[in-house]
Amino acid sequence: MTLELQDGIAGVIGVTPLIRLSRLFNNRSFDVYGKLEWMNPGGSTKDRPALHMLREAMRRGEITPSTVVIESSSGNLGISLAQLCNYLGLRFICVIDPRTTDQHRRIIRSFGGELELVTEPDKETGEFLPARIRRVNELVHRMPNAYWTNQYGNPDNYLAHKETTMQEIAERLGEIDYLFCGASSCGTIRGCREYIADRQWSTQVVAVDAKGSVIFGGEKGPRKLPGLGAGITPTLYHEDIADRVEYVSDLDCIRGCRDLVRYESILAGASSGGVISAVQRMSGSIPEGALCAVILPDRGERYLDTVYNDIWVQQEFGVDPVTFSFGG
Repeated sequence: MTLELQDGIAGVIGVTPLIRLSRLFNNRSFDVYGKLEWMNPGGSTKDRPALHMLREAMRRGEITPSTVVIESSSGNLGISLAQLCNYLGLRFICVIDPRTTDQHRRIIRSFGGELELVTEPDKETGEFLPARIRRVNELVHRMPNAYWTNQYGNPDNYLAHKETTMQEIAERLGEIDYLFCGASSCGTIRGCREYIADRQWSTQVVAVDAKGSVIFGGEKGPRKLPGLGAGITPTLYHEDIADRVEYVSDLDCIRGCRDLVRYESILAGASSGGVISAVQRMSGSIPEGALCAVILPDRGERYLDTVYNDIWVQQEFGVDPVTFSFGG
């Protein structure tokens, strides 16, 4: 049996729409274009690295028909890998923690993926990510023919975005003035940054990170929503990966998501709301006529019980979500 990821569902990953967010930023002197990554077949930008990491591992002979693919994920990469492994006929195990939404879990299972839930955070750091990685290593060592895609340290993660995501933005807009990109495994932002650096563009790369994340040396703290931030500094990170870091709270993410729906009829995930909030916060310092691109990573349907649930928002944050908005 030969494993291939050329046609079928793999053949429609990427080339996502890029649209002007004209209503959300209609009173600004700069233009903002949103890359709708949630229109990938697996529902997020993670389809790109999932495809590239699997293809390259297959090409190197590291993945064969008997391989068990294993990954640690807060949800979206787990869905992307589950979909593609199902297409290949491979067993897939996703290591998650309690912050992974019920929707993400159900989708992974629907594609035949198996879930390994880590219920307790790492004792030393208080974070779930180190505990998830420890569980991955345990599984890899005890299971024959296991392969860890390792989104946190695999160069194929960021190369997927260098060769596709940023190239697609450049083909449409040319040299941009600002790129706003969420940070987690650092795959998306590093790939885009390397594309920009190779062309010696003057683009300002703005990393959007979660308050409580330690990627850029921030103070460790609790986070309720998955998608942005990390409890460790990923191997893919390097000091020049961004020109500026904007930290956003869970509430900022919720506010940005709801503004996207209100003004643009875009139902996007939590990290997309964080990216939008970062643009809104910086809007006073973005020069007139600037061309900005923002990457909107995933679909909002996966957050109906949290971000878009008024009762949940009121219970968790003590605010009425109907009353807050940055405005257009």
